[in-house]
Amino acid sequence: MSMKITLGPVLFNWPPETWRDFYFRIADETDVDSVCVGEVVCAKRAPFFEPYLPDVIARLQAAGKDVVLSTLALISNAREEAAIVELAKSDDFLIEANDIGATDALAGRRHALGPLVNIYNEATLGFLAARGAVRVCLPPELPAAAVAALAAAQAAEIEVLAFGRLPLAISARCFHARAEHLHKDGCQFVCNKDADGRVVRTLGDEAFLAINGTQTLSHSAILLLSELDDLAAKGVARIRLSPHACDMTAVADVFRAVMDHRLGAAEATSRLRAIAPDLPFSNGFYHGCAGRQQVAMGESS
Repeated sequence: MSMKITLGPVLFNWPPETWRDFYFRIADETDVDSVCVGEVVCAKRAPFFEPYLPDVIARLQAAGKDVVLSTLALISNAREEAAIVELAKSDDFLIEANDIGATDALAGRRHALGPLVNIYNEATLGFLAARGAVRVCLPPELPAAAVAALAAAQAAEIEVLAFGRLPLAISARCFHARAEHLHKDGCQFVCNKDADGRVVRTLGDEAFLAINGTQTLSHSAILLLSELDDLAAKGVARIRLSPHACDMTAVADVFRAVMDHRLGAAEATSRLRAIAPDLPFSNGFYHGCAGRQQVAMGESS
């Protein structure tokens, strides 16, 4: 069986109408199997998107897409905890936990785990699977050997992030607000200025990371194209594409063509560089190297 494609949640603070129209196009034109919707980074953003959520979900389902509800990566107060508890009462959707604390509310029902939940070994995977996790998107810093071991455990359906800036950390502080000399409570939603996150540079003016509100991301975007056959051979069930402001329909088409062996990895990489010219690519973590490196298959350290 060939791997499936999941479109991860939009991590960035896009204008609500842009967010809605993005998902409408995903429903109508994009060859993906599952689509994650929901606010992951900042609870303050959620009210802007909630009015459009029912129509987005209905459109995706009408197009035959499997809808997953993604939840916050950092549950920081009783109100946010109560929202997870309330959401867990419904069996209408597969819910994705991105904070380990959310797994208590979801225990005993089928749910998914996002890449910010730290699953590094078979024992952790088995424990969380026994509590109801049926789909797990692994942390992006895992090397190929660890991915293989977790897939071989067959405790849950394994998903691997294959495109997009890597979600590295989440904080109670808002980096975007601080960069604009604002407090978090009066942030003025300045994260909406950066559709793919704001690049952070070192003192030597080298692009290093990206910030997205309270989230820290990699500067480079992971790209696992040459590795797709290897992932499938290891038993990985799904790959995840993380949305960016580029043409994600075209990105998904490229991945599908490589998975179906209609397009070679080298040509596919060239096409993606044209589709997303502002995203440098890397795959070092998968090959056991520094994450920011771009490594050819067979050159792992």
